[in-house]
Amino acid sequence: MPLGMEGKGRSLTLLLIGQVAGMSLWFITAAVLPDLIEEAKLSSFRQAALSSGVQAGFVIGALISAFLGLADRFDPRRVFAISAISAGLINASLLMIDVGGDLAIIVRVATGALLAGVYPVGMKIAVGWGLKDRGFLVGALVGALTLGSAAPHLMSYAGGTDWRLTIGIASVAAIVGGLLCLASSLGPYHGQAVKFDPRVVSQAWTNRRVRLAYAGYLGHMWELYAMWAWIGVAATVSYRASLPEMEAQEFAKLTAFTAIAAGGFASVLGGLVADKVGKAEVAIVAMAVSGTCAVLTGLTFGGPVWLTFVIVFVWGLSIAPDSAQFSALVADASPPEQAGSLMTFQTALGFTLTFVTVQLTPLAVGAFGWPVVLATLAIGPAFGIVAMLRLRAMT
Repeated sequence: MPLGMEGKGRSLTLLLIGQVAGMSLWFITAAVLPDLIEEAKLSSFRQAALSSGVQAGFVIGALISAFLGLADRFDPRRVFAISAISAGLINASLLMIDVGGDLAIIVRVATGALLAGVYPVGMKIAVGWGLKDRGFLVGALVGALTLGSAAPHLMSYAGGTDWRLTIGIASVAAIVGGLLCLASSLGPYHGQAVKFDPRVVSQAWTNRRVRLAYAGYLGHMWELYAMWAWIGVAATVSYRASLPEMEAQEFAKLTAFTAIAAGGFASVLGGLVADKVGKAEVAIVAMAVSGTCAVLTGLTFGGPVWLTFVIVFVWGLSIAPDSAQFSALVADASPPEQAGSLMTFQTALGFTLTFVTVQLTPLAVGAFGWPVVLATLAIGPAFGIVAMLRLRAMT
């Protein structure tokens, strides 16, 4: 049963730690990709598939979860724990199989499907703890997601060229994170659906506020995961113009971790600001800055290392805070007993788009080069800003 507000701090702390640990599985192969290429001689397709396979699996898992209403019908803590623990165990199987084979891609797809029970379900738990501070609550959760996404790059840097150690650490972390979530409590605003109703997701089309929040989220996702998945590789190529190969690779790992992690802290701050000035307003500012940085990263590609680092850092800082606000806007526009399903369906649509962008990025780079590809990521934020301006006009 939900507890009073006295358990809020403890429960959210456990939830956030669990979120960081669980989501560390997402980009684990991207973080050790240079080492995997060296050992397994991966083709460009397989390099992309190890990351985009997670997106594809997440979409499958999120669609199933949304239509079945898993986060709304069952105790979300148990859904989270089962998903995180199972994902950690499956991810650990990479240590026992050929990472250059088809089975490795299947493992990544399965991991992604299970993570659909971690991220959106975590949001369902978070929004149950408040109404007036909902921007902050979801911002903190997305901050944890962001830190979890950045963590593999730090693990890889610490582990050097031993990619197996990095994989093992992330797997254990996910299992521990699932167990921690079981020790949390549900908030007083938690809503539970009394029956299975697949028609809930129709609000994505019939509720204009939900529809515009979805549109803004899709614009945001066009940019986000392509940047997160490939910025380490792109930075390596850019740094090679000024640094030796090994130095370029190592500094690129630090660049990726620093930039992505910065977005985690910005998500928390953005949530605090959003509760005071408005969620749509924060999303607009974040997308304006991140879109500008995408263009600037393309224009300065191959230039001074310090300049690339600064621009990528600001890009990472600004690319994440709007994500939480799109989810919070959906929660605000939804009945409490439907919020989990609608937020999960939102992520399913967004990650369907990221599957395309992550998979096509290396192919587009081969045809047009990194500068052009990085700059075109700004198309998404531009689209999202238009959606948020329309939503703001409704209030």
